[in-house]
Formats: sequence, C-alpha cells, structure tokens
Amino acid sequence: MLYFNTWGIINSFGAYQTYYMSGLLDRSSASSISWIGSVQSFLVMFVSVVAGPLFDAGYFRALITVGSSLVVLGYMLLSLCAENKYWQVMLAQGVCISIGSGIIFVPSVAVLTQYFDTRLSFAVGIAASGSSVGGVVYPIMFRNLVYRLGFGWTTRITGFVALAGLMFANVALRLRRPPMKGKRRVFIDRSAFHDGPFTVTCLSVFVAFTGLYTPFYYIQSFALNGGLAGGDLALNLLAILNAGSVFGRLLPNFLADKFGPFNIMTPCAALTGVLIFCLLSVHDAAGLVIYCVFFGFFSGTFVSLLPPLLVSISPDRDLIATRMGMSFTTSAVGLLIGSPIAGAILGEGSYKHVWLYSGVLVLTGAMGLLLARLLSTTWRWKVRV
Repeated sequence: MLYFNTWGIINSFGAYQTYYMSGLLDRSSASSISWIGSVQSFLVMFVSVVAGPLFDAGYFRALITVGSSLVVLGYMLLSLCAENKYWQVMLAQGVCISIGSGIIFVPSVAVLTQYFDTRLSFAVGIAASGSSVGGVVYPIMFRNLVYRLGFGWTTRITGFVALAGLMFANVALRLRRPPMKGKRRVFIDRSAFHDGPFTVTCLSVFVAFTGLYTPFYYIQSFALNGGLAGGDLALNLLAILNAGSVFGRLLPNFLADKFGPFNIMTPCAALTGVLIFCLLSVHDAAGLVIYCVFFGFFSGTFVSLLPPLLVSISPDRDLIATRMGMSFTTSAVGLLIGSPIAGAILGEGSYKHVWLYSGVLVLTGAMGLLLARLLSTTWRWKVRV
C-alpha cells in the first residue's frame, strides 16, 4: 500500500501530463507541465535524505502518519485547482503530494530489512510491485472518470482511494526491532564518500534516472501525435507499461537473491537503455504495445533492485536507511531535470531526439553500474554481488 501510493503516483503522472496538455493547463508548454512531474519525482527521492535518518532513529510511526496525511491533503487541494492556474497544480501535486510520498518511501523499503535477510530482494520486489499496480490502476481510473465526473471529483475519488490504502498500511505495519540507543544519528554518512562502489552507484543512478522517466511521461503523447494508435489505446499505454513492470519487479528480484542484485540490475539497466533506442523503429500500435510491456519489465528493476543493491554494499545495518536516503537524493536531481529537458528537446525538434537523449543517459548509467559492480568485487567477474 505504501509503494502503491508513492511510486504508483509517480508512475501515473503521464496520464496527467496528457490531460494537462489538452485540458487543465493547455496554455502551458509540454516542458512546463513536465516540471510538475519532475518536481514530484524529485521530492519523493529528495525527502529521503531526511526521512532515512529519522527512520533509523525510530520515528517510523510518525513518518508514515505525517506522510499519509500530506498525500491525501494534496489530492484534495489538487481537486480545487482552477484551469490554467499552473502554480496551484505545482503546489498541490508537485509539492504537497510529493513531500508526503517522500516521507513514506524510505520507511516502506527500510522496514523490510528488519524482516528479511536471505530473501530481501524478492521481498522488496513484491512490495515494489505495488507501485506498478498503482501505475496501472490510477491512470485507468483517471481516464475513465475525468470526462464523466470532471477533474475535481476524479481527483477527490483518487484521494479517497489513497486514504483507504494508507490507513491500512498505518494500522498493519510495525517495526520488528527498536533502534540502537545511544548512537548519534546523522543525516549524512560521511564514510560513504570514501566508499568507491557506493559513490559510483550514486553517480550512475543519477545519470540513469535523468533519462529513465522520459518514456513514462511522453509515450502517450508520442502515440497520439504520431498517429500510431487510436485514442483509447494510446491513453492506456501507460497502464500497459506499468503492467509489464509488475513482472519486472518480481522475477529479477527473485533471481537477485540467488545471483546478487548487482548481477541482475546491471544487465536489466543496459537493456532498458537499448529498448529506449528501439522506439526509433516503432511505427504502429502493435509495436507500441509490445514495446511498453518489455520496457516496463526491464525498467522496473531501477525501483525494485536499487534498495537491496544498496543494502549489499552497506557495511552498517543501522545506517541502511541513511545511505538509502543519500542515494535516493542523488537520483532525485536526475528526476528533477530529466523530463523538462526532454520537453525542451521536443519543443525544438521531434520525438526522435527525445528518445536518443533518454537512451544515451540510461545506457551510460548502466555502464556506471557495471563499474561499481567491478569495484565492489575488486574486478572479479564470477562472484555473487
């Protein structure tokens, strides 16, 4: 339920992007609208630098309560936004919902490390699949309701769905062990900067996340503007992509427990970059559907395998959430700037240049992960990591 209402919300922004471009914010450019989604993604990750240490200090219950309240409040405020009032949408969706989701995100991952050791990757994969389910449910619900009930009531209903799921999570989740007492808590683990594999991993995911979410935001408008698919299919492509991601957060994570998260995430990241280039050769509806399934599958590992990967290279279990927060914060910067740059490229050229930009970044990030993997094993290939 926590993943459903954090990354599930992020993964569904493409539906809002398409609607805003032709409806609520039709006077704003594609790049300007992308900033809403980018700020949303940025804050979900950036808030982790604060939420991580607070989780390590034992404030789990306070974090998920405050975060849940902000998510629901943000939806209610978003439902009241007027047409072409860009700043209202930015504050409600880009800031309020995002800060709430960010406060929830690290606890939703870190709590699993208290329950699982040998099967941690698969456990995170099962939890992370909730974000893909959210990315399927929310766009379909939005599309089917917005033209019948209007934007306001559609958004309120979405908020009530989030409220129900978050209330269940608040009641059900418990810490298995208390925090270490007497240990000084810091927001930044300075020793991490001297850790080669961790530093290279952070830089790699920053580069990869800069390009990763471009297809999520623009696949629907690409299909509509290019005449590659009819309205019904085009507006469901994001849901199809997220449906493929459900399996991409289960099977790779299952294999990661056997072969190691680095050994699974690195090739999946490389294939994600290659698949973005494949959009240059997609010219019909069937190709788009097949593409969305495969891209969703392989791109899902960026969210589901990154936490267990960070656990595998973190020597101190009591600072896991802190290190996660540091890594997620570097990813946040990439998420912030990536899609608006893509929107600016789209405004000056064609989707071809957008896909080239996105693919190069993700593939570069994959090569960085390969370097981090080799550094963590002192350049040995045949080892589980």
